[in-house]
Amino acid sequence: MNTTKAGPAKRTSKKKSTRKHKVVEHPLSSESLFSSREIGWLNFNRRVLTEAEDPRNPLLERIRFLSISSSNLDEFFMKRVGGLKRHVAYGISPKSADGKTPLHQLQEIRQVVNPMLLDQAKCFAKTLKPALEKENILLVTWKGLTEQERELVKKYYNKNVFPVLTPLSVDPGHPFPFISNLSISLGVTLKHPHSEEKLFARVKIPKVLPQWIRVDPEAATLKFVSLLEVIRQNLADLFPAMQVLDIMPFRLTRNADSDHDQEDAEDLLEAIEEELRQRRFAEVVRLEHGPKPDPWMLKFLMEELELTEEDIYELPEMLDFTDLSVITDLNLPKLKFESYTPVVLPAFAEEGANIFNAIKASDQLVHNPYESFSASVEKFIHIACDDPKVLAIKMTLYRTGDNSPFIRSLIRAAEQGKQVVCLVELKARFDEERNIYWASELENAGVHVVYGVVGLKTHAKTSLVVRQEQEGMKCYCHIGTGNYNVVTSRFYTDLGLLTAKEEITQDVVEFFHYLTGRSLKADYKNLLIAPVNMFARFKSMVEREGEHAKAGRPAQIIAKFNNFEENDIAVALYAASQRGVSIDMIVRGFCCLRPGVPGMSENIRVTSIIGRFLEHSRLFYFRNGAKDPVDGEFFIGSADWMYRNLHARVEAIVPILDRGLKEKCWEILQLSVKEQRQAWQMNSDGTYTRKNSTDPGIHQVLMQISKARVTLSEESQTGHE
Repeated sequence: MNTTKAGPAKRTSKKKSTRKHKVVEHPLSSESLFSSREIGWLNFNRRVLTEAEDPRNPLLERIRFLSISSSNLDEFFMKRVGGLKRHVAYGISPKSADGKTPLHQLQEIRQVVNPMLLDQAKCFAKTLKPALEKENILLVTWKGLTEQERELVKKYYNKNVFPVLTPLSVDPGHPFPFISNLSISLGVTLKHPHSEEKLFARVKIPKVLPQWIRVDPEAATLKFVSLLEVIRQNLADLFPAMQVLDIMPFRLTRNADSDHDQEDAEDLLEAIEEELRQRRFAEVVRLEHGPKPDPWMLKFLMEELELTEEDIYELPEMLDFTDLSVITDLNLPKLKFESYTPVVLPAFAEEGANIFNAIKASDQLVHNPYESFSASVEKFIHIACDDPKVLAIKMTLYRTGDNSPFIRSLIRAAEQGKQVVCLVELKARFDEERNIYWASELENAGVHVVYGVVGLKTHAKTSLVVRQEQEGMKCYCHIGTGNYNVVTSRFYTDLGLLTAKEEITQDVVEFFHYLTGRSLKADYKNLLIAPVNMFARFKSMVEREGEHAKAGRPAQIIAKFNNFEENDIAVALYAASQRGVSIDMIVRGFCCLRPGVPGMSENIRVTSIIGRFLEHSRLFYFRNGAKDPVDGEFFIGSADWMYRNLHARVEAIVPILDRGLKEKCWEILQLSVKEQRQAWQMNSDGTYTRKNSTDPGIHQVLMQISKARVTLSEESQTGHE
């Protein structure tokens, strides 16, 4: 009997999706104007996998890239494939920007994913494992252990693993078990010695234990055997007197694409909590299994889970390369990137210096991970929370991480009687549970917690500090491209502006009124706010560059962000290109615009940069007729050029007004455009060509520049003294 859809899964709403994808009518067909978002994303993940294959990267970092490519695919299936399959199941066939139905997209995805899975397995088995062996790091099977080593592992198994395991069989008295998302299981085909009937049992591989066991911690050689392999070799202990006919490791992926209309929910917190509960029981969108599967068992699983052949993926190697974290975390510095300590901006370096005076004296632009996030943004909030002159603190939190120092600071400020307002975005995908917890902690401490604007996800990265000073009330603010997350600040490239300029802070004050008080203000003087004025401002600036080019004035656009899928902006860029505007797009992930098409986009170039740090900063440049390029307009903020960011989220973009900071932005953009070591050039058909230079690469160059800039400042200060 099929029982997998019982319980909460039955309550999943089957109403049709009301999400609208904006399709703009143009003289050319959409197929010729745009490339596939889904294939573009998979191409991005293939570029990540190439970093695992690249011998120029340190060995353990290559394994980490392999792990990232595996994790990325998991998220892709949960979010994108899950959504497409739901459309097919409901009979909804909205075409993508490149003119394909959901069913067509699913077919294309499978054609690209299967070779990628083979490439991952080949990279691991043929390249990385042999390279590890040369470094005396051995990943072995049970057969690769000596008798003495097996005894050591068996002792570990009996003490630490066996008590944790829970074998679950299926028979008339035991329904098919619930199998959680992304959990690895051993499927077992059993037979009672006095019966010919086959039985199915499942043993979950516990994630609470290390997935690779070090065989002998005292030995000089680092020899590991996988937990799955150890359990597999000792299955007879779990099924005494039963006959084990076959064993098949497998893993499920469940849909994480919500079809609930949370915007109409009376209580958003309750709606998100219910969605989290139902997500555990969401429909299965993928089943991965090991090589040479038992046909009877595979058919049984497909029937119980209501899957088709298109949902099944056979993996020749590991089911989950993220389990290799035990290996990548080894304390072997020579097999990792050279350690780097972010430099402290000179304005914040002096012990005991007043951070508010430093920001008031001049705007500060923090570029992490090259420059310290902790010694700037975190310090700004920390000091504000303890400063008796600070009366109010307001922040947006999207993904803040575990044990966040920002949360602790805000709680402390509220306990001191300051007015503290925190917008916690409950709908941050896969961070909902953590954000619900932090929202509760903040509320319990007396912080005013709000959940954002009805119908919109708040993605802006902003904070505001109001301080009573001798000359009157003074506002300070931070607007950034990345989350208030100390952990990701060490390996995401992001930009953040700290300023006390009234023309900026006044807009930020009004922005928080919009977030907490439902203000309908639309005439922000300097900030670009989505969905209020950002799209219109960006589109008009693109069109303005076309007018400059037509009039013979300098015209140039450079835009750096994560992903690009906004049809109207793309068409405006095509028009600007046709007028002669030089356009460079540094887009890390997928880009649905087609560059270099004669007569349409020959002046547009698209580059993707993949390397040691995850390129996450959003930085926009418009020349605006300036003779000196640094006199053009620069903007940073939270939004990509995506339909969702510009039309269906709350985002904030801020102009860079200080000329010295403009020079810093120009330097970043020029290094990005000229990058050869870590850069991939997008072709007009959506494929990418690697530049593959032997140069150090932009990440290494920026680390060197950041250190040199601080050293120069220190020497200048010493000379002045």
